Amino acid sequence: MAVYTEVADEELAAFVARYDIGAVLAVKGIAEGVENSNFLLHTERGFYILTLYEKRVREEDLPFFIGLMRHLAQRGITCPQPVLNREGEALGRLAGRPAAIVTFLDGMWVKRPTAGHCAGVGEALARLHLAGADFAMRRENALSLPAWRPLFMQADGRADTVSPGLAARTLSALDDLERAWPAGLPGGVIHADLFPDNVFFISGRLSGLIDFYFACTDAFAYDLAICLNAWCFEADGSFNLTKGQAMLTAYERVRRLDDAEVAALPILCRGAALRFMLTRLVDWLNVPPGALVKPKDPLEYDRKLSFHRRVASAAEYGLAR
Repeated sequence: MAVYTEVADEELAAFVARYDIGAVLAVKGIAEGVENSNFLLHTERGFYILTLYEKRVREEDLPFFIGLMRHLAQRGITCPQPVLNREGEALGRLAGRPAAIVTFLDGMWVKRPTAGHCAGVGEALARLHLAGADFAMRRENALSLPAWRPLFMQADGRADTVSPGLAARTLSALDDLERAWPAGLPGGVIHADLFPDNVFFISGRLSGLIDFYFACTDAFAYDLAICLNAWCFEADGSFNLTKGQAMLTAYERVRRLDDAEVAALPILCRGAALRFMLTRLVDWLNVPPGALVKPKDPLEYDRKLSFHRRVASAAEYGLAR
């Protein structure tokens, strides 16, 4: 989450007046994240999240995201629910952007995850994968393998200004992944961005999942690889085997990985690390003037990619078989 687009008070009041949530009492921009403009909205009826969709979110994909959140909630996944306006619509326009209001979830995201938190995420991710099995809509992953080389080209030859040798390391990783990327793995709806700031906890227990705006149809094990990257590394760049084992064990209690998924996990982790390095790199080099957003360090994921390139099997992530 972030704020790229400012909203005038008069525009906001007129937009909210279309909803049966009372008048605006206060609004505050949310600086976390990097993709959309998000605001904590306090009205006479309570707290909500207002999102203006920017950048990589295509307007034609919004019905998928809105429909998915409704579908998952009906199947027991705690996630934000779109608020309908008086015309029965979940989407509107505000400040020239597509916009929606969703319910507010209680809880806090954790800045220093423990193995217990990682286990909670593993279980929740597997439950999400199963809950989405009968979701009728599909959305291709716009940030999967075919997008990575074009993303790198958006760095416009400036990668080595971020770190000497980054361009060569990235091109080598791209070549390797394009040769070896697995096909035909079990798949369906994935979250594709289940980082710590998108998972809420209350008293150590997972209380909800948010930010479904990268959700798509792709391999389940790739979603798990994203989570291993996001949750199981320490601040010094080392992989925490205990956290990895906790996440994978909890996931498999709900949904067991098949042999092809287990074999593919190291390369999927490499791909996930490269994907987030590339989007962070492009964002790092192209922060809009005046945006309320702190770009995330692409080199964190360059270092993770270096670790994954040395991994030979899923056992090195803590998978016990």
